[in-house]
Amino acid sequence: MSRETKAFLDPLVEQFEAESWIDDDPISIPHAFDDPRDQETIGLFAALLAWGQRPVILSKLAELCERMGNRPFNFVRNFSESRDAHKLVGFKHRTFNDGDAIILVRNLGRALRTSGSIEALFQVGGEDADIGPGIESFASAILDAHSDTPRRLGKHVARPSTGSACKRLAMYVRWMVRSGPVDLGIWDSIRPDQLVAPLDVHSGRQARALGLLTRKADDWRSALELTRACRGMCATDPVRYDFALFGIGVHGIDIPPHLQSSQIS
Repeated sequence: MSRETKAFLDPLVEQFEAESWIDDDPISIPHAFDDPRDQETIGLFAALLAWGQRPVILSKLAELCERMGNRPFNFVRNFSESRDAHKLVGFKHRTFNDGDAIILVRNLGRALRTSGSIEALFQVGGEDADIGPGIESFASAILDAHSDTPRRLGKHVARPSTGSACKRLAMYVRWMVRSGPVDLGIWDSIRPDQLVAPLDVHSGRQARALGLLTRKADDWRSALELTRACRGMCATDPVRYDFALFGIGVHGIDIPPHLQSSQIS
């Protein structure tokens, strides 16, 4: 990757990886809790529901916290469908409805009682180049926890093996692993260099404009391609550039003409 591209992006990382960015972002929800177990539990829901208008996302997440008695880890770990399901009835955000919430909490609770933590469900080995195996392991633990789990839950808990970019889970692991003014840094079993760039249509557009990504599809292979390009700029912490791509898109920052990819028409 060119030094010019890195020189353009590095100051943007510094600008947008800031505490002032937290309050209006879904990551503010896990930041509001002190117990790491609560942070990783509600953080998962915050990441999975992070689509749509931000004020609506934050309102729905605040509602979910209230339904969980503001003790998300205990609520999920000790969840009994017969005793607690009614507390989630009526919850809805976009295509995620109360049936999805009940099944996800039920299955996650079972996995937590077995593993002890969500971190333990992301089984990433030190030799693994990226978190792909960990996301696959987590998704399998949730989707296979009960034989009656509906297939539609797979729309919310994605697997790399299906080709999905797994944007929300990649973002969630970033929150848990990286340390900084924004990310929580409460997991130590995964290294920052194993993280994969959270890729969606917005970050993909900016990455292609900069020549960081050539594939047209926003899928898992593209997420890995973008991550490799970011490793060329920072081998130990490639996904730091997610902040720069976010800032370029949201704030309409112009990419200098000499950095624009010739593939972008």
